[in-house]
Amino acid sequence: MTALPSRKIAALLRVMRFDKPIGTYLLLAPALWGLIIASSGVPTLFLLITFFVGAFVMRSAGCTTNDLTDRNLDGFVERTRDRPLVTGEISVFEAMSLLVFLLAIALWLVIQTNWLTVQLSIVGALLTIIYPFMKRITHLPQVVLGAAFSWSIPMAFAAAQNELPQGLWWLFAANLLWVVVYDTQYAMVDREDDLEVGIKSTAILFGEADTRIILLLQILCLICFVATGLSFDLGPVYYVAIAMVAGLFLRHQQLISNRSREKCFQAFNESKWIGLIVAAGLLGHFAVYPV
Repeated sequence: MTALPSRKIAALLRVMRFDKPIGTYLLLAPALWGLIIASSGVPTLFLLITFFVGAFVMRSAGCTTNDLTDRNLDGFVERTRDRPLVTGEISVFEAMSLLVFLLAIALWLVIQTNWLTVQLSIVGALLTIIYPFMKRITHLPQVVLGAAFSWSIPMAFAAAQNELPQGLWWLFAANLLWVVVYDTQYAMVDREDDLEVGIKSTAILFGEADTRIILLLQILCLICFVATGLSFDLGPVYYVAIAMVAGLFLRHQQLISNRSREKCFQAFNESKWIGLIVAAGLLGHFAVYPV
């Protein structure tokens, strides 16, 4: 079997966004929240490894699907015109092979858990695969992305407890709203290019009301975080973390107020801290109030 040349491997890693790990982090964060709550602050090493690797693999699979779907459009968008499928560095067959390989790893990971988690993983995989197509069908692809990124929360509870407590759906809703917020900020960077090539997004749908609608979504997100705390009897440390999230939301409102590409991307990029703050608040709660 002939080994792949280093340039080919580098191109495949770029398709997986190996050089841009923020997406993996944003996918991993809600899974960690779910694991921390479901495990009363002490997730098993097995589940941590499973969800860490799973987040990387599924984010890579999602990016590969996205590039396959958009290969005929990415060349017209400034930010994406150098992607390997556009430049010809890799073929469609090679990208498809990579996708099958990644999904096979994800399947192997999930069958190590339990049947409920396996069932939920089917929905998660479908959301990951259909998301790129939503940009052609609806101006709300960010909502589908939010559902895909949030699906790790019920999967985390299923893997840790083999059941789905009702309170998890507040956390699911909080994360979905957060995803719509930061991905709308991200879409604001590409809005002009997307309008030219016909890609739909919430940034286009919201138009001049974009910053106000993002503010509303941020408020709803905070309400869902509070409802999560009430559902799982979380204490003051958690609510301090949510207050810090509110502070970051206000900062992001300032950044996106002029709608400059650089500032909108900066607001998106800073979203990684929100995932960390919520995780720290949850860990802090269980450290102070161990079960």
